[in-house]
Amino acid sequence: MKAVIQRVKKASILVESKIISEIGYGLLVLICVEKEDDEKVLDWIAKKIVNLRIFPDENGKFNLSVKDIKGEILLVSNFTVCGLLKKGTRPTFHLASEPEKAEKLLKILYEKIKNKGISVKEGVFGAYMEVHLINDGPVTLYLEYPYKNEKN
Repeated sequence: MKAVIQRVKKASILVESKIISEIGYGLLVLICVEKEDDEKVLDWIAKKIVNLRIFPDENGKFNLSVKDIKGEILLVSNFTVCGLLKKGTRPTFHLASEPEKAEKLLKILYEKIKNKGISVKEGVFGAYMEVHLINDGPVTLYLEYPYKNEKN
């Protein structure tokens, strides 16, 4: 599983020019389910996202999580996060999971984050979406489940 995480002042998702989800201060998470992913991965990534300390404390240090600030999360399925550009200039998406599995795992991830006491909203799986955001900082991070480290 791979995710691009952005600290935002606000973010919204539009489908066919209509706002279908929006959040205030918190995290925009663009996430891709990979072929090897299972529910074990979901526990790890949900914990990591909810506890990621990228919000400033009173001294301006990254010491607070989205949970600490009572922020929100906008979870957006995005298979292009798994895109690879090793050869040529057109990305390949062969690491991305098939849609049925990805949608199922993302619904479970949504529930896992919600069960941690976080206000979480989502995009529309498989839809063409416009993502509007005001990046705060900017603070943008890349998170990847460490398959390579486990196998070596």
